[in-house]
Amino acid sequence: MNIVEIFAQFPTQRDCITHLERARWPNGTSRCPYCQSTHTTRLQHRHHCYACKTSFSVTVGTIFHRTHLPLQKWFFAVSLILNAKKGVVAMQLSRDLRVNKNTAWRIAMQIRKAMAQKEHRDLLTGVVEMDETYVGGKLHGNPSQCPPGTAQKSRTTSTKPPIIGAVSRGVSVTVQEVMP
Repeated sequence: MNIVEIFAQFPTQRDCITHLERARWPNGTSRCPYCQSTHTTRLQHRHHCYACKTSFSVTVGTIFHRTHLPLQKWFFAVSLILNAKKGVVAMQLSRDLRVNKNTAWRIAMQIRKAMAQKEHRDLLTGVVEMDETYVGGKLHGNPSQCPPGTAQKSRTTSTKPPIIGAVSRGVSVTVQEVMP
């Protein structure tokens, strides 16, 4: 997801919270992060657990817990870090988010910590090698003599299916088909 899509999909804090609630509780029933009870109710901005008598938000137990920044900035930071080819330094993140450099450093560290959690890193670990290609036949002959609409296109407009490979060094290979 790119920056424009982030701002289009999450224009308000309420939209971000709704997204987190759907992601965390897909069946619609909130679960208390402290006692795991489902006997909860939704208050205006928080949830209340009747079992342990505590109130909680959807961000408890996540990288967004105890933050004073709007969730839109967090989502924007996640997008920047995931889409950067060579990583994002704290000073650049600070300029992009318009926050203090220490805040930007903490955001980046929290995001990296979440990406390294065991339940999220089973797919690829260690040194990961990636490559991509487009698969399909090549048109022969002069492109100007080809029938209309069949001339070979550039990589950016190719109608050939893209193939992406990622392999962890020293780990058995698994293949997954991804359809666009």
